[in-house]
Amino acid sequence: MVGAAVSIVPTFIEPAVGHPVPVADWVTDLAEPTILVADDDEDVRDLVTSKLVAAGYRVITADDGASALRQVVTELPDMVILDVSMPGLDGLSVCYELHSSADTAQIPVLMMSGHSRQVDIDLGLTVGADDYLVKPFNPAELVRRVRWLLLANEG
Repeated sequence: MVGAAVSIVPTFIEPAVGHPVPVADWVTDLAEPTILVADDDEDVRDLVTSKLVAAGYRVITADDGASALRQVVTELPDMVILDVSMPGLDGLSVCYELHSSADTAQIPVLMMSGHSRQVDIDLGLTVGADDYLVKPFNPAELVRRVRWLLLANEG
């Protein structure tokens, strides 16, 4: 006796209205985090960018504080790396502005600077930086700190 054919092809059941499509969640989770790097020194920007791209991050750059602030507002990156000393609006001011706005206050900020005195580090942390990296720095240490800050910000 020949029975009816059984289909082994899965069927897609559309989710009920008001529930997100499950695919959207994991696609978002797989997207590489975006990091804004702001430094007026092109060589430093290029070094940081190349190391972060090699580590799997999407990087956008700015060469001064004002353009960094504009890009954060329009791009809403997952993290910001700021040089303390930039022309015009410096990194400390940008960091303060970011943490003064509800839209950007939760974005982690890593400050970079050649200023290594404790008072300089304390000032960076006081205006809202989540971490402070002294130049010159080990590129592996930069990537390690970026990973840590992004992981810490997920929760």
